[in-house]
Amino acid sequence: MSVSKGVALITGSAQGIGRSIALRLASDGFDIALNDMPTKGTELESLASKIESLGRAVCIVPADVSVDEQVKEMIDGAVPKLGGLDVMVSNAGVIGEVASLVSSTVESWDHTFSVNARGSYLCYKYAAMQMIQQGRGGRIIGASSIAGKMGLFGFSSYTSSKFAIRGLTQVAALELGKYGITVNSYAPSGIQTAMSKDVMDRLENAKPAPDPDLIKWLTSVYGNVPLKQVGQPEDIASIVSYLASKEAHFITGQCISVDGGTFMS
Repeated sequence: MSVSKGVALITGSAQGIGRSIALRLASDGFDIALNDMPTKGTELESLASKIESLGRAVCIVPADVSVDEQVKEMIDGAVPKLGGLDVMVSNAGVIGEVASLVSSTVESWDHTFSVNARGSYLCYKYAAMQMIQQGRGGRIIGASSIAGKMGLFGFSSYTSSKFAIRGLTQVAALELGKYGITVNSYAPSGIQTAMSKDVMDRLENAKPAPDPDLIKWLTSVYGNVPLKQVGQPEDIASIVSYLASKEAHFITGQCISVDGGTFMS
């Protein structure tokens, strides 16, 4: 086993983008703490075996990121097993319902915010506390979205929660810079994952049929991606790899688009 570059904890790592990030950071030389819901044990064990085959130390710390005590226990569980925490990737998230503002539900709004916004807040908070205590700096990286930079028709709760992550990232960057901790987020567009497929399946099978204006708007946005291709989880893992590296030490408070040029600013 080569010398470790540090310890990285990735939430929502059982599949999709989180899984790719975990594998990429392990390939980069980080020891890895894997998190997802307790029901994802089989997927996490399989991923842990792959990371061990790369010669890296790994542990599994299941938790619901929307629950305060579970997030604290997640970090408290990973630190003694791996020797600290140097990179927190707050990746776990949900899309929630696809509905117009007037037909949306309070229950879906609350659930989306509890996972996306509250979950990121808790991960940022407890990771920062651990990194400050260690006194060796660190990287905190969150999952925003193209929906955190532009409104998405029919996705009011998801869009609002991803804008919240951008704000949280900027405030955390301002407060934590003096400790040598950088805080950034990534903003994907449509990425080919099981979660995005589930959304498309729900739209295709919805009864009654979804608002035609929604379909027209989504087609106009995602049908005109300048690079003319669908993003892959590995595309997100690449930017996280850079943000976690020593070379990114002078980048903080940013929300970096990884969207094929869908949003330009």
